[in-house]
Amino acid sequence: MSYTALYRKFRPDTFEDVKGQEHIVTTLQNQIKAERTSHAYLFCGTRGTGKTTIAKIFAKAVNCMNPKDGSPCGECAICKSISAGSSMNVIEIDAASNNGVDNIREIVDEVSYSPAEGKYKVYIIDEVHMLSIGAFNALLKTLEEPPGYVIFILATTEVHKIPITILSRCQRYDFKRITIDTIASRIKELTQIEQVEVEDRAVRYIAKTADGSMRDALSLLDQCIAFHFGKKLTYDMVLDVLGAVDTEVFSRLLRVVLDGDVPAAISILEEMVMQGRELTQFVSDFTWYLRNLLLIKTADGAQDVIDISSENLARLKEEAQMTEHDVIMRYIRVLSELSGQIRYAAQKRILIEIALIKLCKPEMETDTRSLTDRIRQLEKKVEQGAMSVNPELLQQLKQGVGAAGIGTAVMPEEGPKAPLPKAIPDDVRNVVERWSVAVAEAPSPMKIYLKSAYPSLGADGSLLVVVTDGLPYDYLKKTENREVLKGILSSYAGKAMEVTVQTVEGGRNPEDTFPNLTRLISDAINMEIEEIDDEDEDDVF
Repeated sequence: MSYTALYRKFRPDTFEDVKGQEHIVTTLQNQIKAERTSHAYLFCGTRGTGKTTIAKIFAKAVNCMNPKDGSPCGECAICKSISAGSSMNVIEIDAASNNGVDNIREIVDEVSYSPAEGKYKVYIIDEVHMLSIGAFNALLKTLEEPPGYVIFILATTEVHKIPITILSRCQRYDFKRITIDTIASRIKELTQIEQVEVEDRAVRYIAKTADGSMRDALSLLDQCIAFHFGKKLTYDMVLDVLGAVDTEVFSRLLRVVLDGDVPAAISILEEMVMQGRELTQFVSDFTWYLRNLLLIKTADGAQDVIDISSENLARLKEEAQMTEHDVIMRYIRVLSELSGQIRYAAQKRILIEIALIKLCKPEMETDTRSLTDRIRQLEKKVEQGAMSVNPELLQQLKQGVGAAGIGTAVMPEEGPKAPLPKAIPDDVRNVVERWSVAVAEAPSPMKIYLKSAYPSLGADGSLLVVVTDGLPYDYLKKTENREVLKGILSSYAGKAMEVTVQTVEGGRNPEDTFPNLTRLISDAINMEIEEIDDEDEDDVF
C-alpha cells in the first residue's frame, strides 16, 4: 500500500478533531443542532487553516443519519461514502481549473435535481476567487435563491477578490492563523501515534516555520521524518532539512554588525552559503530576531509574547543593552526592503552582502534615519581612543537627532533668528534677484508649489530652496522634479549650480532657521536707496 502524507492521514473527521478554529466550529455545530443552516457560506483565511476540512465535515454533519451533538457519527453509510469521496451529495470543485461560465452553468443545471440520498446536496467550491466575472454572474441568482436542499460552501485565500454581490449572499467565516502552541501540541500528538521521537525545540521550530498553517506544519514534519528516518528528530536536524539557521548565528551576526566589522559579517554569510542555507529564509529569520530584540528593548514583559528559550532570552537582554531602539529599527527597515527585493533576484547573495555593508557602515546612507547609528559608532570610537571629539558637540548631536526623530529634519521650536549671510555668491544673488521670473517660468504643478517657497543660502554657499512641509516638499524632493528646477535656476545663475530642497516641520516659521534672501536683499537695496536720498537732501542744504 502506498504511503499517505501526514496531513491527509490525520485530516480531522469530526468537528471535535479540528484545532484552532473553535469560534467557527461552535457556530456551525449550533446551526446544525438547531436546524438553522444557511444556504451559502464563505470560508476565508490563509492556507492550511482548515477551510476545506471543515467544509467536508459540515457536509457530512448535515447529511448524517445519526448526528452526535451537531457532529457526524462517521459510521453511517452516508458519512462513509462522503469520507471516501464517492458520495453524489457532495460535489467538490476546484475553481482554479474550472473557472469559466460553462463550468458554473453545469452546476446551475445540476442544482434542479434533488439529492439521491440524505437531506442536502453540498457544493464546495475551492479557491472561488479564481472564477471569472462571467462565472460569478452566472452563479449569482442560484446562490441567492437555491432549492432548499442545496448548500454552497465557497472557500478562498483572497477574499478581497470576491465581488461584493457574492459576499452579500453568504455567511462569512474568517479562519484564524493557528497558534504555535496549538500546532506544536498537534505535532506531539501525531508523532506519538507514529512512534517518532522528536525534540521539543524541533517541534517548536516546525510550528513557528509553518506560519499559522497546520497543513504546512505536517508537511514539514513529514519531510524531516523522511530525511532522518528511524532516528530521533533533533533541532539541528530540522534546521539542516529546512535550510534554516540557529539563533546563535544571528547573535554573532548582530554583534559584528554593531562593531561595524564588514569582513566578519561577510564571513558569516559565506558560512551560511557553504552550508547550503536558504538565503531568503536567512533574511526573514534575522529580521524576526531583530523584532524580538526590539520588543525586549522597548516593551515591559515582552518575554511573555516572545516564543524563545530562556538561554536565547538572556542573550537578547544582553544585546538589548548594547544598542539603541532607533538603530534596531533602522536594521529592520533595511532588511525589510531587502526581503522585497530578494524574492525573485538572480543574485541573492550580492544583495544580502550590500545590505550587511549598509548595516555596518551607516555613513554610506545619506538620509537622516541613519544618524543615530552613525553617532553611536562615533561614540564607540571616542571611547576606544580611536579619535577625539568635543563632548559638548557630541551631546548636541545626540539631542538634535533625538528631537528630530527618525527620518525627519525637525528644527528646534525656539531659537534666535537666522543670521544674515556675510557674503552671497554671485550665482546665488543672480537667482535671488530673478526669483519671481524663475517661478513664473516653472511648469505646473511646480509653479504652484514654488509660490510659497523662497531662496536661501546653505552653509557651504550653495543655494537652498526652502518650501513648506507636505505636498510641496514631497514633490520637489523627487530627483526628476529637482533636476527640472535646477535647470531653470542654473539658466538665471549663468552657470550650472547645485540646488538643495529644504523644509521645516511642525508648523514653525522657516525664516527663523533659513534666511529669506529675497527679503534680505530687498531690504538691503531699500536701505541703499534711503542713504542716497539722505545724501541728496544734504547736498540741497
